[in-house]
Amino acid sequence: MGRLFGTDGARGVANTELTCEQAMAIGRAAAMVLIEAKHGRPRVVIGKDTRASSDMLEAALAAGFCSVGADVELLGVVPTPAVAYLVSLYKADAGVMISASHNPCEYNGIKIFNGEGYKLSDALEEEIEAIVLDGAQTPPTPVGGDVGRISRCDKAVDDYVRHVASVTDVNLRGMKIAVDCANGSASATARRLFSLLGADCVFLNDQPDGVNINENCGSTHIEQLAEFVKKLHYFAGIAFDGDADRCLAVDEEGNLVDGDKIIAALAIQMKADGRLDGDAAVVTVMSNLGFFRCCEANGVKPVATKVGDRYVLEEMREHGYKIGGEQSGHIIFLDHATTGDGQLSAVKLLSLCREKGQKLSRVASVMERYPQVLINVRADAQQKARYAADQALADYISGANDSLGRDGRVLVRVSGTEPLLRVMVEGRDFDEINRCAVEIAERIKASIAAEE
Repeated sequence: MGRLFGTDGARGVANTELTCEQAMAIGRAAAMVLIEAKHGRPRVVIGKDTRASSDMLEAALAAGFCSVGADVELLGVVPTPAVAYLVSLYKADAGVMISASHNPCEYNGIKIFNGEGYKLSDALEEEIEAIVLDGAQTPPTPVGGDVGRISRCDKAVDDYVRHVASVTDVNLRGMKIAVDCANGSASATARRLFSLLGADCVFLNDQPDGVNINENCGSTHIEQLAEFVKKLHYFAGIAFDGDADRCLAVDEEGNLVDGDKIIAALAIQMKADGRLDGDAAVVTVMSNLGFFRCCEANGVKPVATKVGDRYVLEEMREHGYKIGGEQSGHIIFLDHATTGDGQLSAVKLLSLCREKGQKLSRVASVMERYPQVLINVRADAQQKARYAADQALADYISGANDSLGRDGRVLVRVSGTEPLLRVMVEGRDFDEINRCAVEIAERIKASIAAEE
């Protein structure tokens, strides 16, 4: 994890941790790193979610890019995957998304894509950090007509929606779907998309006001959607997060269909159709143990990376794998996208249901989810370092993992986006794994609270 960038861009509380000054500096530095070899005037596209602070940071970023001679095209409110797609479609040199994804409204973030629509590598992010934090390079200072110009794009939503709709030739006519837009970016696109595909939809939480993004709604608060679908007998519910790069679903009984189940169902079908290159699906170490057992039983090779869809993507690109993602609902279809796309995932999942003529519950039943306990322990940077240096604690965690055997595991992970240590324990026996998770969390709290 870098000094500015975590597992998914630069992120923090807007106007205190992530300031306008910092955003401007990131814009300048990103232009210098990404387009230093460009002949002529470079172009950058910028998208944003619905947070009140997104307008402020958009202005600062645009000013940073323009100050070093790059032209900026503002896409308006769009999903993160729209920026990743449109930067290539519009032949821009770089793209930026302003969003803090699933986090509360006071947070915001900056995600940067290269001209091909891929998130930046760790090495490129480190170059940007060195310019912003260390003054490693002096930015150019063009004057007069050489400074960058700002324009607005009025076709971004339509271009993106048409792209997502094109990934299926299945008509969803008559399929009753409840769609939770999380009062975020999907509010600008989902209605057009599902109308184009013929689905009979009701849209929830699609009235953003700048502060209600992710507020008791969307993929991080799916209970409301589950109750709605079950009570009104809908075929399924679809929930996005604030920037619509992730998708979770609920079946007709209100049961959660998470990223693991979506990937498992689609990967197995892709294998049956001869479209699963390498017979592999890529996930992170946080994926449920049931996913790995399901893949093994169906001839699919599960490949695990460290947490972060960027690392999933790196593995997919290196080996030519076609599908991968995270339990949280970031799912990448490399034939269609360069990053996780919640709406694309929803279209793929619903199309599979229609093609098989099955309810979502039946489609998702290919995978049995093992009981899982997740406990978050608050930890600042110093406390995270204290945890990493405690060998006795590491030995205890290793022993706890071994005691669970093949049908269980322990994973403790340092969050790259929040001040948290995440303790995850899985196994067949809920009481056993819950007791194990609580004991580990308490030991971690004692360790990181100790005097240095």
